[in-house]
Amino acid sequence: MPTPRSARLGGTGTVRGPVASRRDPAPPTAPVSDVAGAPAAPEKLFDATLTRLAIVVVLGTIMSVLDTTIVNVALNVLARDFKASVDQIQWVSTAYLLALAMVIPLSGWSIERFGAKPVWMTSLTLFLVGSVLCGLSWNIESLIAFRFLQGLGGGLILPVGQTILARQAGPQRMGRVLSVIGVPTLLGPILGPVIGGLIVTHFSWRWIFYVNVPIGVIALLCSVRFLPRGGRLEQPGRLDTLGVALLSPGLALLVYGLSQMGGSAGLTGTPVLVGVGLGLLFIAGFVLHALRVPDPLLDVRLFSHRGFAIANGTTFALGAALFGAMFLLPLYYQTVRGQTPLMAGLLMAPQGIGAACMMPVAGRISDRAGPRTVVPLGMVLVIVGTLPFCFVTPHTSEALLGFTLFIRGIGLGLAMMPTIAAAYQAVEHAAIPRATTMINIVRQVGGSVGIAILAVVLQVQIEAHFPGSSGSLSTVSGGPIPPVAAQGLAEAFARSFWWAIGISVAGLVVTLFLPKNPAAARSGHGPAPVTSVPAPLPEL
Repeated sequence: MPTPRSARLGGTGTVRGPVASRRDPAPPTAPVSDVAGAPAAPEKLFDATLTRLAIVVVLGTIMSVLDTTIVNVALNVLARDFKASVDQIQWVSTAYLLALAMVIPLSGWSIERFGAKPVWMTSLTLFLVGSVLCGLSWNIESLIAFRFLQGLGGGLILPVGQTILARQAGPQRMGRVLSVIGVPTLLGPILGPVIGGLIVTHFSWRWIFYVNVPIGVIALLCSVRFLPRGGRLEQPGRLDTLGVALLSPGLALLVYGLSQMGGSAGLTGTPVLVGVGLGLLFIAGFVLHALRVPDPLLDVRLFSHRGFAIANGTTFALGAALFGAMFLLPLYYQTVRGQTPLMAGLLMAPQGIGAACMMPVAGRISDRAGPRTVVPLGMVLVIVGTLPFCFVTPHTSEALLGFTLFIRGIGLGLAMMPTIAAAYQAVEHAAIPRATTMINIVRQVGGSVGIAILAVVLQVQIEAHFPGSSGSLSTVSGGPIPPVAAQGLAEAFARSFWWAIGISVAGLVVTLFLPKNPAAARSGHGPAPVTSVPAPLPEL
């Protein structure tokens, strides 16, 4: 059987661990002595070349990460300006996530075929063009299309940037150097809503997209100057074109069908049946295809490992609960509470702070206690942190909600990294690159599905409380809301949050089947724990 493309590249095209797949982590060794007998100086973590590369990669990464959350606080303003319904406005977030999921598997082949530097610069350019076009959007349809274009560029930025850093760092420094990319990933959930709220409050919403331009231009200029050439293979692997043709439209059709369930035809409407039916058919076709070819776009054989399948089920639920709630929260604060976008962003920050506090230590806790102990606890905290939103009114204490969001963030941070560790520990070391790609796609698709489902529920609830509104936020939040209307709108959000609870409970049930301890997670040849093997950091 031919060697998989990701294994030949040592993980190129994945989001964490690009070089780790080439060899097992070297055991600690004694320092090598010089001729005079004195111990050799330890290898410097950041030399001048690596420092410049890290700056370039972080500049690109921070744009992609921030755009996952920065737009959320502008959704209410966008809905009013474009007179869009909830099921329409959710596509501003969903289209971006779907594009990320679709393009991540292509990054490995792209680097093989064209080299890391050209692919990196092309992805930055595509992201910048998409950002400018988003700012120039004239209706909701054009904005959704341009967000998809922006996501196509953003999806390549992170894996390609990590590949560039990993190649320069080498296996001995890889884990520590790649942790640099974790900084914007951790700060994104905190700064994204705040920066977005600041821009929307004091400037036009269009500047949440234009703000990417100066950062991107600097990143491009630095890329021309500092990024090394090379990396292209003389005989690159063959692109799984049939896999792309089946999986990409399948995911898009499935999410589109789910998003149409809030329409007048309900669950049996033609758009729902056609979208969901065709989506599942395309995805099933891809699975059958991937099982028959030696080098598929995604290695679905990994799901034959029980631990990997369970961990990815948890990842899907976490992605759905995370991104779905991130869609609802700013809308609640702005429509029901009448807060400015800036205040909405500040009120959402505790969740990011909680996650940032817990994520750095969650892997070490899991190594000692085992994923079945840690991850369910994290899911319970996510449920506890979401529960108060199921009873919100126009006057619920914002301090209480902020505290519960902090608890929710701790739960997300506690659950996410050990779940990724459990997925890695269930597969062979050589499969880490392919496993990483799968984990990231599952999380992005989970986020897309979560947003689509909660948007449908919210639209149905708004239509029930405001007959004739057609689920349009512009008809219920265009100005000061009368107390009775505010109470009805709060109830619509409260019932929608119950669905977020349901998604989290489903994830909790799945976590009960995770390995009880780290040793049980490995089938005798798995990789080292998450503290030793770099893992993809979630975009909270």
